[in-house]
Amino acid sequence: MTGPKAPKDPTQKRQGFYIMRNKEISGSVQPDGTGVQFIYLNDGRMISSAKIVGNITDNAMLDLLSTTEGFRQLVHSIGISVEMDGTDKKTVFELQMYGKSDMYGSGTTLRMEILADGMEHTLNLSDCEWSDDDDIPGQIRFVFDEPQKDGTAAQAQATVKFYLNDGFSAPEPDEEERVDFACGAYQEMLQKSLVQTGDNARLKTAIERAKQGEDITIAFIGGSITQGAGAVPINTKCYAWQTFEGLCRLAGKGVDENIHYIKAGVGGTPSELGMIRYERDVCRDGAVSPDIVVVEFAVNDEGDETKGICYESLVRKILAAGNKPAVILLFAVFANDWNLQERLAVVGEQYHLPMVSTRDCVVDQFYKMANEGRVVTKNQFFYDCFHPTNIGHKIMADGLLYMMQKVDRSPMDEDILDLSSVLAVIGDTFEQVWLYDRSSKADAVKILSTGDFSETDEELQGVEMDRDLTQTKQFPYNWKHVKGAVPFVMEVNCTSLVMVNKDSGAPNAGCAQVFVDGEAALLADPKQNGWTHCNPLICFQNRERRTWRVEVRMQPGDEDKEFTILGFGVVS
Repeated sequence: MTGPKAPKDPTQKRQGFYIMRNKEISGSVQPDGTGVQFIYLNDGRMISSAKIVGNITDNAMLDLLSTTEGFRQLVHSIGISVEMDGTDKKTVFELQMYGKSDMYGSGTTLRMEILADGMEHTLNLSDCEWSDDDDIPGQIRFVFDEPQKDGTAAQAQATVKFYLNDGFSAPEPDEEERVDFACGAYQEMLQKSLVQTGDNARLKTAIERAKQGEDITIAFIGGSITQGAGAVPINTKCYAWQTFEGLCRLAGKGVDENIHYIKAGVGGTPSELGMIRYERDVCRDGAVSPDIVVVEFAVNDEGDETKGICYESLVRKILAAGNKPAVILLFAVFANDWNLQERLAVVGEQYHLPMVSTRDCVVDQFYKMANEGRVVTKNQFFYDCFHPTNIGHKIMADGLLYMMQKVDRSPMDEDILDLSSVLAVIGDTFEQVWLYDRSSKADAVKILSTGDFSETDEELQGVEMDRDLTQTKQFPYNWKHVKGAVPFVMEVNCTSLVMVNKDSGAPNAGCAQVFVDGEAALLADPKQNGWTHCNPLICFQNRERRTWRVEVRMQPGDEDKEFTILGFGVVS
């Protein structure tokens, strides 16, 4: 290959900061056969990345990142590099601005095809056509010709850097050392992750049974971290799978032989939904009786309307199973060092449950220098402000395995747990909750009329269950309203009732009102959260057990808009 006779002088690099740095990415399968890695920027994610990855501390600069107008004022160009195995492989980089009138449809999407050879490619913002309806930076997508296939390694590594307009400056990036998982300081971190082993009888019994060659099942229920968000690939680098593999090494015949695996994380949802879907997603409608259940809702339960009652109800529901499963409480952490550990740990104390805290494991050492005992930086631990990287997921798994190994080496405690004699410390209103949807048959519920909620919604939140890379649609047996004013009407014999509806950012999504015996109970606004996912809302709780007439009707003015009832949580 020959070059030009008179090559141009290189363009002087502008100052800039990273929002992604050598992050592993993989394409989730899409309906058109491509693979896409979604990286969300809204809800403070991009600002958090600028702080953690880019070391930006200037609040004025950070504020500019919260709107498209401010983003264009701050950012001159975007440097993108992607590296994949092999030659001549390409990906498409997309940066989408969410729109004001139509979140996903009316904003600008910047696109650039990139040769995935590790070289940086620059996208100049001045070369792009911008929409007048732009609102906020919404998401980055890396589009691959085909999705992740084998699920054993990342498809690529990506780096994204924002170069600044004149008048702005950024600090030099920190150099990071590789995480030494064998060092003494890492073992000290794992020791800090152990809140308590509690009464070890149930967990030790399960481990002993596995060592004797018996079949046991370990299950994980939680939010997006349990789903595997931030792990690449999501199915084999998530903390759940890494914990499962470690348990197989500790007590099994081999990986996936006599120890079996269930992963049931659903992004953006609290234990208020987890308690409703437990029998379906973990117990598989009675086909599975898990022996060990890890519960991870410590960073999702701010959305729990009951502030802990639903969480304790879920824990009691699991503990009450006839096969006496072990329950492990796991407290994940956000990049701002926050979780709900203080609220939820009292449940573990009340029932003497094993508890593991990722917050206690990592946060203190984040603020040390490398020569002061820091093992892992925030950038290495967090994929975004909410979710861990592969390294973060490994640390979460290692914390759980540290606790299991300690239990394995300890003498067996006496199993003294008797739920009938243990009072709820927060509340157990929903311990007996069960799911009712279009596929259900139950004497306690009588559908009088589906009204104009007669269609079935197929555009649903999807999650990667178990070891699957393909997504399973959540609540497929639903009732969808498209047009009309005729209400959905049912009679239900119960003491408490939760409605699960579909949240949506679509412009044609409307609000629905719920009436109980003719009285307004709640207003469900699917745009409150602004993205497609499952949202539980309490219609009433702790009432007299009798038959209640429940109507769901569109809010006046929204009769021609869409709304989907995904199902109900019934306590009868």
